[in-house]
Amino acid sequence: MRRLALTVFATAAILVASALSSITARAQTEGAAPASPELVATLRARDAELFAAFFDRCDVAAVRAMVTDDFEFFHDKGGLTNTSGDSFAADLNGHCDRVKTGEDFASRRELVPGSVTTFVINNYGAMTMGEHRFYKLTPGKPDQLTETGRFIIVWKNDGGVWKLARVVSYDHHLARAPS
Repeated sequence: MRRLALTVFATAAILVASALSSITARAQTEGAAPASPELVATLRARDAELFAAFFDRCDVAAVRAMVTDDFEFFHDKGGLTNTSGDSFAADLNGHCDRVKTGEDFASRRELVPGSVTTFVINNYGAMTMGEHRFYKLTPGKPDQLTETGRFIIVWKNDGGVWKLARVVSYDHHLARAPS
């Protein structure tokens, strides 16, 4: 009985040591490769394409095609606001309807120059982080800054097509009213 207990203990010790060395080996490996200039340019173009479809054209079908089925959107003001690509498209559709009736205003998004960084996520895609500004658009008037904020976008490389998988939009600040 004692011999069996020693054998079980020795086997367990070997398994634990093996697991710990595996964890240590992974912890000591290099991170993902830096984002290439081509990847940065591709994601910048995809970002511009998405927000043009969202704000400029209210093209719900185009936006829906650019997000994953399990898309999630986290917002510091609203919490977890979307948990699927379909719910995100439905929310955009509602916003577009409200803009048409004048219940909501048309707007545009502008990236803050020099603020966007891109990082590779191995075996998945990439993420971009940065700052952006939002403007109210009123025909015949200059664009009016309404808000600034920060964002993190997780992009999934879905068979060569870059799609939004997760968005965290945070640190929003209302613009000061013009004096």
